[in-house]
Amino acid sequence: MRKKTLNTLLLILLSFIIKVNAGERKIIAYVTSWSNVKPDPFLMPHINYAFGHVSKNFNSVRIDNETRLKEIVSLKKINPKLKVLLSIGGWGSGNFSEMAANPTLRLSFARDCASKVKEFGLDGIDIDWEYPTSKEAGISSSLDDTGNFTLLMKDIRNAIGKKKLLTLATAAEPKYINLKSINPFINFVNIMTYDMASPPFHHAGLYKSNFTQNLSVEESIIKHFNAGIPYHKLVMGIPFYGRGTKEVGDFIDYRNIVNLKDYKRKWDNTSKAPYLVDTDNKFVCTYEDKESIKLKCDLIKKMGLLGGMYWDYAGDTDNQDLAKAVYNSLL
Repeated sequence: MRKKTLNTLLLILLSFIIKVNAGERKIIAYVTSWSNVKPDPFLMPHINYAFGHVSKNFNSVRIDNETRLKEIVSLKKINPKLKVLLSIGGWGSGNFSEMAANPTLRLSFARDCASKVKEFGLDGIDIDWEYPTSKEAGISSSLDDTGNFTLLMKDIRNAIGKKKLLTLATAAEPKYINLKSINPFINFVNIMTYDMASPPFHHAGLYKSNFTQNLSVEESIIKHFNAGIPYHKLVMGIPFYGRGTKEVGDFIDYRNIVNLKDYKRKWDNTSKAPYLVDTDNKFVCTYEDKESIKLKCDLIKKMGLLGGMYWDYAGDTDNQDLAKAVYNSLL
């Protein structure tokens, strides 16, 4: 108990000492292999390309739509400050458990990560093995996954070197990964502070309210801090999509939400989140808009977080209303 208390005090001290100023803040945009939207490379310092996967042989990386990846990397010619990382994993992306459990396969995979970084001119690797130890995504798992995850991150760091970025995406509830043990190897953590509920509850409510079923965004961030990652290495996730009932659609991009008819926007002033109701005043869609995003960014600055991440760029309007809201608020 005493050791745990000392570790917490050290994290708090680090958070006071290390401040994130506006010039150091990060915006990470997930850009997918299956979309054809061309991102504005000046609206975000980082792009995470989704996705790469663990190969069927468990020893290398397979990339979806390499042509699209090359197009995204070419944006660095327009904005030389842009960083592009390959995100490996995602919902339903398997073979992690088998690969990470075998030292030979794990090392081979890590070395191939380094090869892909060099081949495509990338700035690092983002690991999206989101639920180690869990079969929730329909993939294989083991109780040893958490420990093996740490070994994997160590091997990737050794393979890509200290100058390249190594990041990861975590579930809102940080129970699948030993965050304290991976902290020495990573640059920052992208928290998936969304998908935490469905209507009639917010899926990404900033604060706890009567419409919060599980965690709020603030609670998720604090849990990550308590689990061993200082605030200046935490990135808040922001969804560019909503969760709806059957009449609206379970996953619905913001670009489609703004065109919905016969629904009324309401505002939860406690959770600082918008939602839609139908003509019977039934809560049918939980989502984010420019107002809620600004308040999320305000909390990012208040808590001294590294920045904000969003999934995904293609869910925004043609005018990039949400991406601009994040940029204007943080950078």
